[in-house]
Amino acid sequence: MDQIHYKEMEENLNRLLQEHQIQEKKIYLFGHCNATEELADLLMAKGFLAAAILDNNTAKHNNNYRGIKIISPKSLLEELPEQTIVCIAARAYAAMADQLNRMGYRGQVRKLVDYNSYAEYSLSPDTLARRRQRVERGVLLLRRLEQNHPDCFKILCPFSALGDIYFAMSYLPYLMQKRNIKKCVIGVIGASCGQVVSLFGSYDIEVFSQKDMDEIIQAALFTEDKDTFIPHQDRPYVVNLSRVLYVKPIPLETIYRCGVFGLPISTKPFRPIKLSQYNQLEQIEPGKSVILSPYAKSVTALKKEIWMQIIDFYQKKGFTCYTNIAGNELPLPGTHPISPAITEIQSVAERAGTFIGIRSGLCDVIREASCRKIALYPDYYYCDTKWKAIDMYRIEGWENIAVREEFQWRKN
Repeated sequence: MDQIHYKEMEENLNRLLQEHQIQEKKIYLFGHCNATEELADLLMAKGFLAAAILDNNTAKHNNNYRGIKIISPKSLLEELPEQTIVCIAARAYAAMADQLNRMGYRGQVRKLVDYNSYAEYSLSPDTLARRRQRVERGVLLLRRLEQNHPDCFKILCPFSALGDIYFAMSYLPYLMQKRNIKKCVIGVIGASCGQVVSLFGSYDIEVFSQKDMDEIIQAALFTEDKDTFIPHQDRPYVVNLSRVLYVKPIPLETIYRCGVFGLPISTKPFRPIKLSQYNQLEQIEPGKSVILSPYAKSVTALKKEIWMQIIDFYQKKGFTCYTNIAGNELPLPGTHPISPAITEIQSVAERAGTFIGIRSGLCDVIREASCRKIALYPDYYYCDTKWKAIDMYRIEGWENIAVREEFQWRKN
């Protein structure tokens, strides 16, 4: 979960506490995902323990997160509704709230994070007025984008996810060739995503906030703008291919290649062409250093003990360990902080000789680096499917390691 949504979740939770909406009630969370785990952690930090995590995926039932059992939503009907509250931090709030209502749950259901400002299903006058205002703001943003980039086709990337941007850019040239597009502007959320775009060439780039991106996308959909393409796999933008994942696992890159861009599975992706060299590269001992990347916005964090095992292992072999950090992130104990730009991280990994990171979009950014590359996969399910992260995000040419309970680092 990114910092903006985390702050929103914390503010909404604090509001519930101030209104005494949670005290003396059994707290249930809906949807086992990274956001729900962060909400569970936040509740614990405030002295509350969730009664259970509700999830429709039977493969998750009887598992637990930090002692919180994962159970079927139907189990909620065994409780008195006035003594319970369901808190939802997952993206599928509308579907979850509707499911609870249809199965007969009459207790409180509270949304703590609003990812989709326009995904409201109510037909009340207030809701319709808000949606109209959002469309109007979005149309203004869309027209301003067109004025700033005349004669440009518009590519709008809806989330701040480095890996998604990487996949989109890997196959975008095929779309441009097929539609005879000469110029385009890429809309992204955040400077880091803009840097990923810049890896692939000299594209025009516009950076938006999440709120503005939601509204400009809504406007593009509402006006049926034929000069806009929204590359994403599980929203009603291009395809609804994520439903196939209930039947079989399909790696995320394949979903982008075949589903989002409609290309044959044998299509070769375009690779980054505008890499930069880190300006302090000479300070890294070549071949005897390790770049550790323990942080990711939307991935369940690994236990600190695992990183300490890795650090101890490499230090005993005479390696120098670095932690890749950004913003307020802290380096792991016993390591040196390093903060290369997105365009520079490949040069750092290649100079060091070894890169070990939690599986995140940063791994996609350096997937072509000439060094030892190890991706660590937290043991979680992809959305509400029965497939694990390693099934969806495995990278060819890397050492892909699933980190399950009681994991111990024993690399040679």
